Amino acid sequence: MILLSTFDTTLPLTNPVLKFFLILLIILFAPIILNKIKIPHLLGLIIAGAFVGPNGLYMMERDSAIILSGTAGLLYIMFLAGLEIDLADFKKNSQKSIVFGLYTFLIPMLLGTLASVYILKFSLSTSVLLASMFASHTLLAYPLVSKLGVAKNKAVNITVGGTLITDTLALLVLAVIVGMTNGEMNAAFWVRLSLSIVVFGLIVMLLFPIIGRWFFKRFDDNISQYIFVMVMVYLGAVLAEIAGIEAIIGAFLAGLALNRLIPHTSPLMNRVEFVGNAIFIPFFLISVGMLIDYHVFFKDLETIKVAAVMIFCATSSKFLAAWLTQKTFKFSADERRLVFGLSNAQAAATLAAVLVGYNIIIGQAPNGEAIRLLDDSILNGTILMILFTCTIASFVAQKGAKNIALLEASETVAEESDEQEYILIPVSNLENTEELINLGITVKSKKNKSRLYALSIINNNSTDLTAEKQAKKVLEKAVITAASADIILQDLLRYDLNITNGIVGVVKEKKITDLILGLHVKTGISDSFLGNLTEGILSKCNKTTLIYKSVQPLATIKRHVIIIPERAEREIGFPFWLVKIWNIARNSGAKLVFYASEPTLRFIKDIQQKHPVECSFNIFDNWDDFLILSREVHQDDNFIVVMSRKDHISYTNAMSKMPYYLNKYFYKNSFILIYPMQFGVEEEPTSIDFKNPTMIEPIEKLDEIGRNIARLFKKK
Repeated sequence: MILLSTFDTTLPLTNPVLKFFLILLIILFAPIILNKIKIPHLLGLIIAGAFVGPNGLYMMERDSAIILSGTAGLLYIMFLAGLEIDLADFKKNSQKSIVFGLYTFLIPMLLGTLASVYILKFSLSTSVLLASMFASHTLLAYPLVSKLGVAKNKAVNITVGGTLITDTLALLVLAVIVGMTNGEMNAAFWVRLSLSIVVFGLIVMLLFPIIGRWFFKRFDDNISQYIFVMVMVYLGAVLAEIAGIEAIIGAFLAGLALNRLIPHTSPLMNRVEFVGNAIFIPFFLISVGMLIDYHVFFKDLETIKVAAVMIFCATSSKFLAAWLTQKTFKFSADERRLVFGLSNAQAAATLAAVLVGYNIIIGQAPNGEAIRLLDDSILNGTILMILFTCTIASFVAQKGAKNIALLEASETVAEESDEQEYILIPVSNLENTEELINLGITVKSKKNKSRLYALSIINNNSTDLTAEKQAKKVLEKAVITAASADIILQDLLRYDLNITNGIVGVVKEKKITDLILGLHVKTGISDSFLGNLTEGILSKCNKTTLIYKSVQPLATIKRHVIIIPERAEREIGFPFWLVKIWNIARNSGAKLVFYASEPTLRFIKDIQQKHPVECSFNIFDNWDDFLILSREVHQDDNFIVVMSRKDHISYTNAMSKMPYYLNKYFYKNSFILIYPMQFGVEEEPTSIDFKNPTMIEPIEKLDEIGRNIARLFKKK
């Protein structure tokens, strides 16, 4: 009883254990309960925050701990938006992002200023600052859109890019208004602001990738890598504040800077998303809810009037911007919903602006009260505007994202039918197992029904008991590596007198479509090794085969330099290995640099236009001058060579010298040798069946291969 008497349960809660327990209960149950009545889980957390906050049951105060956690969640949302954006689409749609950014900035600025001056009778400086609050927005619905799997939709990409533009402009308006109010508007102010922003942008976008690549190449500890990412996010936020702009811009740019170093299918990306969605982002939503005060509905008619005008201006102007974007770029109705849902929510920059304006004293009333740039009615109206816009944004974004996700799912089912992708990765060495699995995760198609297998083979005649123990240990590491990226991998342990026969047997048993073989980083590729493979696996398996040697982590690769032999586009396996290259680019963000003959490049350029990734193209058709490429391959490049089995249409005699070239001139680079499917391996097929890559007859009709390419890339 003495112990119970010291346990403080008075409201608001002060016991940190009880407070954290209550927050975890909210994070766990609020979305579950409200989802049953079709309320988005984001909105559920905001409502729960209002319910337990100072203006509700007052179970908790919005103290420094809540504010700290909420700020971390806000930065996390902006960081994830920059991290998950498809850079190729981002560059391709950069002009569209600028157009949308100007729409969603200028329309609210114009409408908000006019409404504030002529309806609310505010001063011009107050009106402009209030309008800038309408112009900015928070990507509050982004986690919801990402969870539904449509984060890479072009409408989302354009909206995220436009967010950077409109929030930056809105926050610059805030800086200018503050400068005018404080009498600091002079040439020195503009020079200082411009230089600080430029220097900040250059530091984040140029130095952050260099620092990140250096760290990831030297430290592979999972915890250290995650903490490093968090350090870079907050460093970007701090640098932004030093430059005179809001921290959210720094977090977003940090995400863009690290985008290529954290592949979308990597274990690190999985950890970043998991921790953010489980802890940081819910804390932010709960902290926003604690700001909401329902009592203002009944306190002051002036507050109701101001709030009504603010809600109307913010919502109508954002809808008009989304509608104009839809008409300009011929978006669907659901894509317009995505644009509007993502851009309508007001929270982060809006709160920053209203709090700054509220704290600026511009005079004193006759009764002695301070006259503020933004008064109490605007402060309370802002809270109501946050509630309404977040509610509308959540429902609209959820509807648009669900419809698009369902449409994509139905198209995927119709296109793929029963087609499946089976990737086999034989593993035997602990040191290169993780990189082999990471490559398998990177090359697999997301929308395809992919299955990954890790295989370890033990000599049937071996009496060494440690061999089986070692094999199981390697397989366990493979399974853990895949699981950390939220990928299911099946481990296979086989006994055979011959490793080649063991692999070939599993290929047939599991109907494997792709094979990944590894070389240890300390081992060069030898003539005998390549010969044994050619005589063994490659001669018996007509599968897309990748032979991989990793010198540095796949995530730290800047470019993939791909060398393609002449007439490669005439081989039946051309589209099947090319889609693997495309998957690498999409999942890692690294640039593709192609060296091939002009006819081959025409095929690839056509694909690049329809399915954009960052590429460059160079004509190269003289393999006898292969060593000239050693001057084109840099330290952080991955060297990919498309090979051919002997006596096939794309074979060249220079391929026999490949072990020598790689060992002497490219030993500092990671490399992948790709052996495509080719007619003449295994049994001779008699008919064309594009659902079964091994059953395609030996045709050279490019229209047939073109249709196969279109079918494979349509799934992307």
